[in-house]
Amino acid sequence: MPEVIFPGPEGRLEGRYHPQKVKDAPIAIVLHPHPQFGGTMNNRVVYNLHYAFLELGFTVLRFNFRGVGRSQGEYDQGIGELSDAASALDYLQALNPNAKHCWVAGFSFGAWIGMQLLMRRPEITGFISVSPPADRYDFSFLAPCPSSGLIINGASDRVAPPADTVGLVNKLHEQKGITITHEEMEGAGHFFEDPYMDPMIASVRDYVSRRLTETTR
Repeated sequence: MPEVIFPGPEGRLEGRYHPQKVKDAPIAIVLHPHPQFGGTMNNRVVYNLHYAFLELGFTVLRFNFRGVGRSQGEYDQGIGELSDAASALDYLQALNPNAKHCWVAGFSFGAWIGMQLLMRRPEITGFISVSPPADRYDFSFLAPCPSSGLIINGASDRVAPPADTVGLVNKLHEQKGITITHEEMEGAGHFFEDPYMDPMIASVRDYVSRRLTETTR
C-alpha cells in the first residue's frame, strides 16, 4: 500500500499517496467527510475520487484529518482541519515542484474545507465539491471564488438539502472570470450509494478531462 506519514500542524498525518512517473503530472488532494460522523480517507466517495484522478494522470494524495486513523491531534471544528489540508498540499507540492495543475476535491465536510483551501492557495486551478453541506456551513467566504470547478450533489440528498446547494451555486454564478458547473443527480442521496456512484465518478472524470485541455481558469 502507498502509505505515507507526513508532518501536520498537530503532529503526524496519515495518507495514501500515488505518484505518476512523469515529473510534471498534475497534482490533486482529496478531502474526506466529517471526522465526528465516521468520515475517513477510506470513505467510498473519497476512495473513488482518488482513483479517478489517478487514472486521469494525476499524482494524488488523500489523508486522514487530525484525530482520524493514525493522524495525531483532535477534531478542531474545521479550523485545524483546514490547516491539515494546507499541510497536505505543502507536502504534495514539495514532492512535485513541477506540477502544471493543482486540484482539490472534497466530499461533504471535505468539500467545505476544500473550498476554504481554494481561497488561500491561488495555485489551485480547479476543484470538485461533492455534496457540499451548504445548509450547515457558511460558504460566503467564496467572494470571489478564485477558480472554476464542479459542484455535484444528489437530488434526494437528506443530509445536505439540494435547495441549499442550488442557492450556493446561484451565488457563485454571479461571479465573473470563473465558471461553476453544477450537476444534480436524480435519485442520488448524500453518499451516492449504488447505482449512483459510477455515474457520479464518470461525471467528475469527464469534467476534469475537459478542463485539462482548456487554458483558462
